[in-house]
Amino acid sequence: MNDMTLAPGAARLEVKTDAPAWFRDAIARPRTSHLVPVAGCDVHYLKWAADRESENAGISGVLFVHGGGAHANWWSFIAPFFTDRGPVAAMDLSGMGDSGRRETYSAAVRATEIRDVLADAGLGPRPVVVGHSFGGYMTMKFGREFGDRVAGAVIVDSPIRPPDVEATRRPRRLTGPKRVYADFEEAVGRFRLMPPQTCENDFIVEHIARHSLTKAADGWTWKFDEEAMGAKRFDEPFREHLQAMACRRAYFHGADSALVTPEVAAFTRSLLGPATPMVEIAGAQHHVMLDQPLAFVAALRTLLASWDADIAASGTTPG
Repeated sequence: MNDMTLAPGAARLEVKTDAPAWFRDAIARPRTSHLVPVAGCDVHYLKWAADRESENAGISGVLFVHGGGAHANWWSFIAPFFTDRGPVAAMDLSGMGDSGRRETYSAAVRATEIRDVLADAGLGPRPVVVGHSFGGYMTMKFGREFGDRVAGAVIVDSPIRPPDVEATRRPRRLTGPKRVYADFEEAVGRFRLMPPQTCENDFIVEHIARHSLTKAADGWTWKFDEEAMGAKRFDEPFREHLQAMACRRAYFHGADSALVTPEVAAFTRSLLGPATPMVEIAGAQHHVMLDQPLAFVAALRTLLASWDADIAASGTTPG
């Protein structure tokens, strides 16, 4: 494992937009940067140490998994809110963020990446995996293959559409060539959320944008590998993966999400059944933790406390 302690942020990574104290405090929390080899590719993750002084310390760690084309820093203002439970990590899936690239990508290998990051990060005997959007799909696959190793998994706004709706959707196009920007600040200003949506928390969007860029020969470009963003990344029976997850499940979605519409939410509920928690975050669109970060934190902490109580009552641990 390559263990690199992060130095204070470079000037170009510092958020210039006015931001609340809670956000500044969260992104200032110390974390370390790690690489773990998985199937011939270095997978990067960030780790926040457990708050040993907390009365909740040692309950369970949490691993956060980002969406398509995103990276671990989409969670860096969320993760510190959970260190009272144990160590917390946020990973970069291969082909994204600061992880290496592969010749081919699949949900199977990404499930293995999640498994191996969990093991390398040492998140305790009953960690929880939280995956947003594309990361939620990969978490479904992980839960089906390796769910007995975790206390539970939370899927965040990953749409599972009814078969008749899915059949009428247009095939997803491959991402085009990435643009190279001569100036870093110009590139930051061109950053846009996908799928397109507004976000009132400009400071969060700027933070993510600043961590989304890498140096190119003649300027700056986005970190993700175009090959990792192709239409084939959705060629999996994710509905079946969701239903076959071998661990506790919960599903969060934005009340105003353009992807998890009321119809999609109702279909998802029919798949999960009444016993699975399904949490709607008011005022949130698809990028739930960007739109309503503190509400997301509160909802997730409430869910995890409920799972902790269930596990304590049963006297069991996964694995």
